[in-house]
Amino acid sequence: MKRTILTAALTACALSATAQIMEERNPVPMTPGGGRVYRTEVVPYDARHDAEARNREAGGYWKAFEPEVTIATEGPLHAVLEQEIEIPFAWTDGMVYLHVENPGSAYSLWLNDRQVAEISDPLTPAEFDLTPFIREGANDFKLLMRNDNPARQLDAAAPVVRKSFENSYLYYQNKRSIADFEIGLVPDSLGRDFGMLDLKIVTQNAYNYEEPVTVGYDIYSPQGKLLEFNMTEITIPGRSTDTVRFSPFIYHTYKNKWEAGSKTPPLYKVMLFTRRNGVYKEYMPLKIGFGKTELVDGRIMRLGKELKPVKAGYNAAADRKTTLAELKALKAKGKNTICPDYPQPAWFYELCDSLGLYVIDRANINAPERSGDRTVGGTPSNDPRLVDDYLERVKAMYYRSRNFTCVIAYSLGGPSGNGYNMYKAYQWLKSVEKSRPVIYSDTDGEWNSDL
Repeated sequence: MKRTILTAALTACALSATAQIMEERNPVPMTPGGGRVYRTEVVPYDARHDAEARNREAGGYWKAFEPEVTIATEGPLHAVLEQEIEIPFAWTDGMVYLHVENPGSAYSLWLNDRQVAEISDPLTPAEFDLTPFIREGANDFKLLMRNDNPARQLDAAAPVVRKSFENSYLYYQNKRSIADFEIGLVPDSLGRDFGMLDLKIVTQNAYNYEEPVTVGYDIYSPQGKLLEFNMTEITIPGRSTDTVRFSPFIYHTYKNKWEAGSKTPPLYKVMLFTRRNGVYKEYMPLKIGFGKTELVDGRIMRLGKELKPVKAGYNAAADRKTTLAELKALKAKGKNTICPDYPQPAWFYELCDSLGLYVIDRANINAPERSGDRTVGGTPSNDPRLVDDYLERVKAMYYRSRNFTCVIAYSLGGPSGNGYNMYKAYQWLKSVEKSRPVIYSDTDGEWNSDL
């Protein structure tokens, strides 16, 4: 729909829909099999050469998401953004996802007059499973941009440095595909002088019946030598997922240790893929460094040495080139650990991987007002009505950055007091992260911080 269609009827319709949404303080229950999903942020490619070149437009499995303002209003709903996207028939026989980044405010996502999700956090990229909502042909996307969500008070003060919806996109996956993965190149568990690739690939079968799924990987040394290649086939029941684990030994890893301060930190190249009917598909390119960050007796350790973080607060600039120059300048000043105020674009972590800079990732939870009031509801962190918002922000931070080598710890947020919501956030994060420490500076001596 174009800007010129700004009729009173459309405005009334949008405001009515928004008012109906706003009656509920808590997120609206999602349609089964759809809505927001938490997983590693990665784009699948149809061919290896496109994956290596990061050519997302090739293959016909990717579409830019660039909604435009059609209605601007005053009040709780301050804008309606829309975009009509043509979906080919082939996409309707698979899985369709939407990645939204840099929206500028909280929003409700609607597709073809059905609500997909309601998001309170404008700073952390979000992913959505659109499969139950999508249809062949024209699809009408609407975003109702909101400023009344009670979780708005948690947002960090972030300058507007990037274009709205930059790096937002739709992408397609086969019904038999990679749903998520977790990867690390770590020391051998028995202390031997080599490493081990610890790779878990979550595979999905979205058909209603049992289907075989073949997934695999290859890994190249920093010097470009193929070290390992493997794949396996598993049979997955309909509408289910299963996890395939690979754990091969990788030799000579101690000659290629990833350490902060190195001039050119070595990174191994890993490619995940699927195979169907003898044809390789769905390539996912990664880079990882050798080493494992652990919490040992209250100290952050890596490869048997205690880390000595020299911290610098920093958030990504408007573009990759500027950010690279500024990160290099911080490194030249002796800084080895970057502490952002909220989750950053994926390329920020890639730059830190390539430069040899540690990162303490932080959830977008920043509510210093009334932080000392420990009565129930006195501070947002001790207001149980906001617990789902806290957990959503911590989950979104963790799943999208957990596979980057540079991330050595997770922070629950900026100084925001303590209470029930921070307790639950700490417990959840510790339940999924078994190695790296979870920290929080505003515990006031309580138990929900590892340091």
